[in-house]
Amino acid sequence: MVTRILTIDDSKTIRLLVARAFKPFDCQVIEAANGVEGLAVAAREKPDLIILDITMPVMDGYETLTRLKSNPELKNIPVIMLTAEAGRDNVLKIARLGVRDYLIKPFKEEQIIERAGRIVDLKTRGESSHGPKRFDEALQLLVVDDKPAIHELIRNGLSDTPWVVEGRVSAEQAIDYCSSCATPDVVLVSLSIPDNAAFNLFHMLRASVMTKNVPILAMSVKTALEEQVQATHIGFNGVITKPIDLTDLKTRVTRVLNLDTSYKYYQIRQGVMVLSLPQMLLPSILNEVSFHLRAKLVEGVDSGVNKLVIDMSQVQAPDVRLIKLGLQAMHFCSELSVRHSLIGSEAVCKECKSYEETKDWRFVNSFEEGLVALDGKQLAAV
Repeated sequence: MVTRILTIDDSKTIRLLVARAFKPFDCQVIEAANGVEGLAVAAREKPDLIILDITMPVMDGYETLTRLKSNPELKNIPVIMLTAEAGRDNVLKIARLGVRDYLIKPFKEEQIIERAGRIVDLKTRGESSHGPKRFDEALQLLVVDDKPAIHELIRNGLSDTPWVVEGRVSAEQAIDYCSSCATPDVVLVSLSIPDNAAFNLFHMLRASVMTKNVPILAMSVKTALEEQVQATHIGFNGVITKPIDLTDLKTRVTRVLNLDTSYKYYQIRQGVMVLSLPQMLLPSILNEVSFHLRAKLVEGVDSGVNKLVIDMSQVQAPDVRLIKLGLQAMHFCSELSVRHSLIGSEAVCKECKSYEETKDWRFVNSFEEGLVALDGKQLAAV
């Protein structure tokens, strides 16, 4: 459900400011120019939050709030009051009326977001969209390290991806970036930043509505065990040790963002699900393939697919891990009544046929026949 926010204010400038402040979030801002109009809109729309000005013509904020609280259907809607008066008596008067919070004019956009975020769940646009992001999307990574060489190392190491790496040398610069620019998808923070700044930054990011759900990974020298334990204890999403293994970094980011990598291995061609395995079957790749296997088969069956072909023709060194993947695929295919075949080199077929459990698997022993089939000329017959 989209969060609905009603702003009641006679100032068009204030209403525009409020609407602009909530624009990055998955919410609907409804406007009313005075208390009478605001009561009517509140009764019709039943908003999740009301931002109410005190000084207005026709009906001021005090009377509007009194009527809201006397209406059984509206009395539980939380209200943030806007006032130009900072005096103690005025604040006490507002508090007695039962408001959840108040802001003194003039205020900044981030202040209204911070106050509203205490009351309603604000999600940035896209955060609640269907399905995870893909590995090949242009993700934003914020790297916070007082050594610019680390920024360059990561930027160069991720140059084969569409990911954008932004580097900042201090916690202050990182907060400024998150406040004024697009919210990053992942933040990498070096624990060696002076004055305990990494841990302070973590708490500030978690306290902000904009970044409260952004995964934060710590970077630490391998031997700095104490700071790594502290980072894990307070809630960092993981620790990456220096020197940084760029392959491991990609894997960590993929995991914390739950990125979809299935497109790299699974395609539907000529009405057949094709699982293509690369030359090097690293454990991380096998885990990805295995993780997506059942879901992709179910997705294929739902769209009319009734056959799976696993292309192992590129695999250079088949071993027992390949057999386990094949057995898992056979099990799922049997459950879903999906026919299955395997295309592989002589080495792959020999490795598979050496296991009694694979006797029901249909092999395409000819490498050339397999390639022709994957070109789509004989795929349906394989």
